[in-house]
Amino acid sequence: MLDVAPTELLLVAVVALLVIGPKDLPKAMRVVGKWIGRARGVARQFRSGIDTMIRESELADLQKQWAEENERIMRDHPPTQSLPAPQTYLSPEQQALAADPLDRGALMTEQPVIKDSWEAEPAPEPEVKPKAKPRARKPKTSDLIEAPESAPKAGATIEAPKPKTRKPRAKAAS
Repeated sequence: MLDVAPTELLLVAVVALLVIGPKDLPKAMRVVGKWIGRARGVARQFRSGIDTMIRESELADLQKQWAEENERIMRDHPPTQSLPAPQTYLSPEQQALAADPLDRGALMTEQPVIKDSWEAEPAPEPEVKPKAKPRARKPKTSDLIEAPESAPKAGATIEAPKPKTRKPRAKAAS
């Protein structure tokens, strides 16, 4: 596409530095970068539009081929009448049960087999131990809280401590 050798790029940079000057070169590079970004965006949008049109035309061709193939298959194999449902054979007992409108049970069911030897012994129930009551603890002397002697007495007002002020330093003689 656009082939620029490193020596050509260096020559363009030197000419730009001499013509534009070092003060305005960063501003000029920003403007050139913005224009290149816009050009790339337009090219990207154009390419995506072309790709979309190509995909749509390919999809239309595939739909046309599918419709032609479907038409050919339907012409070669025309639909026939559907076959009747298969008949099921019922024994005379089943016919009698099926004819009875009040009988809503299944026609064929097996009776479950119950054997005493298969039954497992019930598991023994676990013993339930009573919960132990928590013991009352005697208070220790370290648990007792005593007010310090400097604490204010009930009903007394508390004054906030005065902030400490710094004395200004004497300037050192030089």
